[in-house]
Amino acid sequence: MKTISAGEANRHFSALLRDVSQGEQVVILSRGKSVATMRAVSAGQGHLVARRALLQRLQIQTPQNLPHWTREELYAR
Repeated sequence: MKTISAGEANRHFSALLRDVSQGEQVVILSRGKSVATMRAVSAGQGHLVARRALLQRLQIQTPQNLPHWTREELYAR
């Protein structure tokens, strides 16, 4: 398991993603304390994580009273 500072993770994010996608686990440190662990999502779980996050957001988000647009208004050129 590799450790990296938050600043380094920010500067080298693409390389960090590449390492994680190849199976590396990375602990991200802020001021010497571990604040996050970055690891690859298992195959088939990526859409489940995204779906769960979307559903949680939709449950707390208040509905908006937006007008109903016609197709012509939506695709006005």
